[in-house]
Amino acid sequence: MNIPAEHQTIMPYLILPGASKFIDFTKTVFGATETNTKALREDGTIMHAEITLNGSTIMFTDEVTDWPKQTANLFVYVPNADETYKKALENGAVSLMGLSNQDYGRTCGVTDPFGNTWWITSV
Repeated sequence: MNIPAEHQTIMPYLILPGASKFIDFTKTVFGATETNTKALREDGTIMHAEITLNGSTIMFTDEVTDWPKQTANLFVYVPNADETYKKALENGAVSLMGLSNQDYGRTCGVTDPFGNTWWITSV
């Protein structure tokens, strides 16, 4: 099996409203990198795009009639949960769980403007 070097064995594939804005959100909040040139449909919506967060890939597309919205719960390690939480809220996320210290690190939870839940943790 020859998995492309920039991919992992398993990766989330999200179907989102406003996928291009999702790219902006993840770049601003998490420092994501857009790693795959966007394939566009005739109407200009995203057919396929990829971002990378610290070596992990998330694939996604814009929702269409045949492919309705499908979001995810995502657990992400970040260098500073406090800063990331603040950036997420400033960019339209809604808090699910405020910052707290847990056995596994400093953590919080938000729902992004696209319906994904992010569990943000720093160790």
